[in-house]
Amino acid sequence: MREINVQEVTAAVKQAAMTANFELGADMLRALEKGAREEESPAGQEVFRQLLENARIAREKRIPICQDCGLTVVFAELGQEVHLVGGDFNEAVQEGVRQGYQAGYLRKSLCHPLTRKNTGDNTPAVIYTTIVPGDQLKLMVVPKGGGSENMSRVFMLRPAAGLAGIKEKVVETVRDAGANPCPPTIIGVGIGGTFEQAALLAKKALLREVGSQHPDPELAALEQELLTMINNLGIGPQGLGGRFTSLAVHINLMPCHIASLPVAVNVQCHASRHQEVVL
Repeated sequence: MREINVQEVTAAVKQAAMTANFELGADMLRALEKGAREEESPAGQEVFRQLLENARIAREKRIPICQDCGLTVVFAELGQEVHLVGGDFNEAVQEGVRQGYQAGYLRKSLCHPLTRKNTGDNTPAVIYTTIVPGDQLKLMVVPKGGGSENMSRVFMLRPAAGLAGIKEKVVETVRDAGANPCPPTIIGVGIGGTFEQAALLAKKALLREVGSQHPDPELAALEQELLTMINNLGIGPQGLGGRFTSLAVHINLMPCHIASLPVAVNVQCHASRHQEVVL
């Protein structure tokens, strides 16, 4: 049994919250560079140039990539051989978010859904904890912006809708979103499970390396087909027209009830932010 003091959790989440908001991942930078090379629209080319310049400035000056610093989602994988000591794990995560958003001068975006009064410290974060084998704690800190989240959808399709229905709803979601989620986007798709599990599958799909190939050949082919269909919409970078409405489509799938066909589409803007820490 390995002990981890929750103070380490707070320190790790604090740093990850800031780093995620200051630094785009190498995979996302590669995707933007590819878009800059291959985009045919002059306006789209300029958008890619500005996005890359924005990412450089944010990284070098340690300022947010986007003014929307997001609602913090934390995926925690807790090894079953780990004993957390020194306090409450969930509160330690919340304190890390609280400290990170204060120290990093990150915008606090959380408010009461009815009164709209700001919570003042960007908490509470949304925390998902999974027990896994081993003696480590992995934390994935994901600031999720409101603009792209607002364009996301969950559909409870009839099973008879089949693959054609899934494709239709994914493309429909992106078409209806238009320029609102600040394209070029990453599209996470969750298929199966239950109402809430489909949405979680879609959100987790956004954490994959951008453009990486799905290990299932059929799903890899479906991802590519959906990406082509989406980019054929012509929405383009920032909605100004062009080849690149989305940079990748990532799918997660699991079995569902015989009476159901849940499909979720989680849209991620060009500021695709997440930071992983292993303790």
